[in-house]
Amino acid sequence: MSARRTPAPQDLEVVLPPTPDALADLGETLGRAGVSLEGGGVTSLDGGRVAHFLVDDGPRAVAALATAGLGPAVARDVVMTRLAQDVPGQMGTFGRRLADAGIAVEHLYSDHDGNLVLLVADGDVRECRDVVRAWDADREAARPTVG
Repeated sequence: MSARRTPAPQDLEVVLPPTPDALADLGETLGRAGVSLEGGGVTSLDGGRVAHFLVDDGPRAVAALATAGLGPAVARDVVMTRLAQDVPGQMGTFGRRLADAGIAVEHLYSDHDGNLVLLVADGDVRECRDVVRAWDADREAARPTVG
């Protein structure tokens, strides 16, 4: 018996039409398709609106939106990590590491569990994951030990 592989979470980017019901249509369509939204938001830019949401099945989300005539939509890989919320300057320190590696963040938000979700250029995903691995290792090493 083979285990079913759960797809890695992806960022779903959707260009929304300029109508009051666009967000409701998006949520209803994804809900009917069984796609969960795990964080994200909507931004207004140059008179248009763009939604970015973390989804558990990017291909299924894109297909559902295309069938419903919503979009355009695209699902892309993300990189996720955590910041110490109680430590001022964490975003600056982490952002500097990304900048020093030549990685520009295109979009970021938090998921429902407080993880930082990063969307970077497709060619930078591997390098961003390397930075995050080092960040996570340093964060773990700095945690006080109990005992």
